[in-house]
Amino acid sequence: TNLKTWQRAAKRFVDLVVALLVLVPLMPLWLLTALLIRIDSPGPMIISQERVGKRGKLFRLYKFRSMIMDAEKETGPVWAAPDDRRITRVGRFLRRFRLDEIPQFLNVLKGEMSLVGPRPERPFFVEQLKKEVGFYTRRLLVRPGITGWAQVIGLRGDTSIRARLRYDMYYLENWSLAFDLKVLVMTLFARR
Repeated sequence: TNLKTWQRAAKRFVDLVVALLVLVPLMPLWLLTALLIRIDSPGPMIISQERVGKRGKLFRLYKFRSMIMDAEKETGPVWAAPDDRRITRVGRFLRRFRLDEIPQFLNVLKGEMSLVGPRPERPFFVEQLKKEVGFYTRRLLVRPGITGWAQVIGLRGDTSIRARLRYDMYYLENWSLAFDLKVLVMTLFARR
């Protein structure tokens, strides 16, 4: 990666400031969101999943629950589809505006994630992708992100895993604070 030490420090500082600004002043909104999830369907309001982070370190990623309980009970781990029947009514709204990912700002505060970077995958998928894509582990050189170049560009069309990996590699090779800012601004206007 091409960030200098001071740029890494600045990136981490921005991560912390934005995470605190999203979590603390808007806490009443997040409490209301959690209540709506509970009213809409039985189960926890926030879920956690094991994900693979920087240098392959495992961590627990937090999300507002947007699917029915035990959504993968019969299928095992699968990626969600846009028209996925497992998504709840409130979950559909949360996903459309990316509100299901708000608890990940806790992961940012803990240093497990950044605002911008490749999205973290579950160990099951990481093991598959390591076998299928030789350069896949390069994604693990940086902290994973709440949003990324693959997410904002992929929303425009090609969302195949290989396309997302190409976008992730492009991000890693062109990483800069200005690029992060561009991704954050594009995220604000992106819809799932």
